[in-house]
Amino acid sequence: MVMLEVVAVPAFTDNYIWLIHDEESGETAVVDPGDAAPALAEAERRGWTIGEVWNTHWHGDHTGGNLAIKETTGARISGPKGRIPGCDVALTEGDEVHLGAHVGRVIEVPGHTLDHIALIFGDERIAFVGDTLFAMGCGRLFEGSPAQMYRSLQKLAELPEDMRLYCAHEYTLANARFAAHAEPANGAIAARLERVESMREAGEITLPTTVAQERETNPFVCSPNEEEFARRRAAKDSFRS
Repeated sequence: MVMLEVVAVPAFTDNYIWLIHDEESGETAVVDPGDAAPALAEAERRGWTIGEVWNTHWHGDHTGGNLAIKETTGARISGPKGRIPGCDVALTEGDEVHLGAHVGRVIEVPGHTLDHIALIFGDERIAFVGDTLFAMGCGRLFEGSPAQMYRSLQKLAELPEDMRLYCAHEYTLANARFAAHAEPANGAIAARLERVESMREAGEITLPTTVAQERETNPFVCSPNEEEFARRRAAKDSFRS
């Protein structure tokens, strides 16, 4: 089976929209298209037609382009039940999405929002995690509780170590600075911060990350319990690097 091609499409200030293409079938999906224009332009540049829109959660910077993409290409829109614009297929734990012969399973990872999901392509070692887990960080708790987010992060951390995690924002540098503050004795965090600083100075994207990297350098994944996670999440909300 030909592996999926994943392309980052920058949007707004720090969002990433992910285009996914299966060369064998010719099918293309887009994950969390907050803005239709750059996603459609990049797909057209590559000679791809978006047939599937997959949303991880309802926030407008991830769903704002849904209707324009659907109007332009006739794409089917899938996402968590409730507030997804133009949603055709409601996704819950255990459901699947398909791109050619590739199958992604849906897991529920609430915390950032109550209905947040992630899409896990196990054979390809690819996961789209939206705003639940970021490289060296995690999403703010807009709707969910610290306990929910802690359990969601542990769920993602239990995936295979070589699973590549595609997050929806370029927050790695700010997260790395907080991580170094939260765990000053962690040499792996210090080394990763140095690498991330160099990458961002060069204008390079820092994603995807991997489960192995996050187990080692993400202070939220590494939190020993829900109480410590809640303390760190509150500290990050007010942290100024």
